[in-house]
Amino acid sequence: MTRFRTHFGARATATEVLAGVDLTGRRMIVTGGASGLGAETVRALAGAGAHVTIATRDPATAKAIVEEFPRTEAAALDLADLESVRAFCAAWRGPVDAVVANAGVMMLPERQVNAQGWEMQLATNYLGHFALLTGLRTALRSAERGRVVTVSSGVQLIAGFDFDDPQFERRPYDPIIAYAQSKTADVLLAVGVGRRWADDGIIANACAPGVAHTNLSRHLDAASLRMLGAQDAEGNQLTPDHFKTPAQAAATATLLAASPLVDGVTGRYFEENQEVETVEGGPSRMAGGSAAMAGMVAEWSLDPAAADRLWEYGLQAIGGTNAWIS
Repeated sequence: MTRFRTHFGARATATEVLAGVDLTGRRMIVTGGASGLGAETVRALAGAGAHVTIATRDPATAKAIVEEFPRTEAAALDLADLESVRAFCAAWRGPVDAVVANAGVMMLPERQVNAQGWEMQLATNYLGHFALLTGLRTALRSAERGRVVTVSSGVQLIAGFDFDDPQFERRPYDPIIAYAQSKTADVLLAVGVGRRWADDGIIANACAPGVAHTNLSRHLDAASLRMLGAQDAEGNQLTPDHFKTPAQAAATATLLAASPLVDGVTGRYFEENQEVETVEGGPSRMAGGSAAMAGMVAEWSLDPAAADRLWEYGLQAIGGTNAWIS
């Protein structure tokens, strides 16, 4: 299959990829939209005319964006709390044109679990978003051309999804592997939506934003920051050439959420506004740091059989489609 290409370069911003696009009347949700890359996504979508709901654990943190863009609003959503996700879905009224599954946590140093006993990175990055999308399927179907965007990471190249022990109940907890697994799951979620909901007119794609300085890195130790190229041996912050501004890093998710260029494109993985090469994954991919993991997606992240298996795992975790929606 020919890789999908756009005319936008790697340094295009979220606003630039929507130049000339009118989103008036469209309703969109951005999880984790109060800060970092999510906030830049919100600004670009709202700036193009969309009504954007900023789904965040603390709606007060979105005050500045809501004041800046009258077409935005903030709503409480804690993806690690299944009841919070249920409440958000129950309160939603009308169609939703796009959901950008952007919120996440990265490389928690110690294993943490939520109320359901789910490992926190998997709970926040994948299972919470799976529950959210399942709960909003009718709303996405009601839109003329519903879209789902899952924000993954180049780290999905390091580890596939471990169906035997996804919660690290038996194997030793590893912050990087746990994060990588959750980001692989995010890609498989987009593949699963694309396979199941195409007849509803819903498309879904995953993307890696690239590397930028945001508060997502707050849990990283010095070794991890050096691996990413964000810190030198003396502890000084670095901004290598492959780093992006938050506005640039938000461009690919924004493109997938709203650009007419990707109408009908589904189940694919993008970075720097282009579909990337599919390669064999493995721990050795980590050796070159974040720059070496750019521009590629692991075969296991796009595996349709793994996507189907993960979908069933997600349904089991949240109690099944009928129980969840009711």
